[in-house]
Amino acid sequence: MTKDLWINLPAKDINKSKNFFVAIGFQLNEGMGNSEHSAAIKVGSKNIIVMLFTDFVFKQIVGRDFTDTSKNSEVLFSFDAESKEEVDAIAVKVEKAGGKLFSKPAEMQGWMYGCGFEDLDGHRWNVLYMDFSKMPKM
Repeated sequence: MTKDLWINLPAKDINKSKNFFVAIGFQLNEGMGNSEHSAAIKVGSKNIIVMLFTDFVFKQIVGRDFTDTSKNSEVLFSFDAESKEEVDAIAVKVEKAGGKLFSKPAEMQGWMYGCGFEDLDGHRWNVLYMDFSKMPKM
């Protein structure tokens, strides 16, 4: 059965992208996956790894062109926060690290609080604090 998940993304500059993710609170995975052409970034505590590859290497891996993130989005990566304050803090870190907020921190649907941002390569991310006690009952 599947135990781990790796998300593979192209990155124009491995070192800048690696530093961006570390600056916003992710961790560099000290194991395999780190080289001049790649970086392994650990997200959260559930063995989710974001593998960053230089554009050239990523194109070799997938065997085709990839999305021009300045024009299109292929996916939105979402992760949780422990509090509204953590969402706000991540938003500040994103901007300080060179990322771009496309959705400033705000309440959503009465039970979520979050923001959306682009990393240095235009990949879109969403960070959410969810108060399940306020979630509408179905």
